[in-house]
Amino acid sequence: MSLEIINHDGRRCAEIIWANTTVEKSTFFSPEESSFQFGLLAHDSGFVEPAHYHPRITRTIEDLQQMFVVQRGAVAVDFYTEDGRRFREVILRAGDAIVIIAGVHAIRVLEKMQCVSIKQGPFLGVENDKINVEVRR
Repeated sequence: MSLEIINHDGRRCAEIIWANTTVEKSTFFSPEESSFQFGLLAHDSGFVEPAHYHPRITRTIEDLQQMFVVQRGAVAVDFYTEDGRRFREVILRAGDAIVIIAGVHAIRVLEKMQCVSIKQGPFLGVENDKINVEVRR
């Protein structure tokens, strides 16, 4: 399995690029309208991308997506319904990458881990950017 999309009740919750995924050419898996683009860059030896910059453009972003790439260790990502029922667990290991798009989620460290974590900014503080949900065990 290379790319996995986690859906629940018709809503895209996450996209996972497993470490063993390969593509022949650069491929983005997120829909074009997504506020966070998630994909793989792939080019043949000798490819040169011309020098460039990205112009400042005002964009309206109403969601906060989170991406991380596991560098070492193992982490479980649990997905929950809004009323706190777990509907999916995903275990990520070194080289796996996930973008969490929407919905209630939690992480559990299974083996001492380190991840590269990327979120949209600016950071508005824990009280604004994170709402805890009571989960059912």
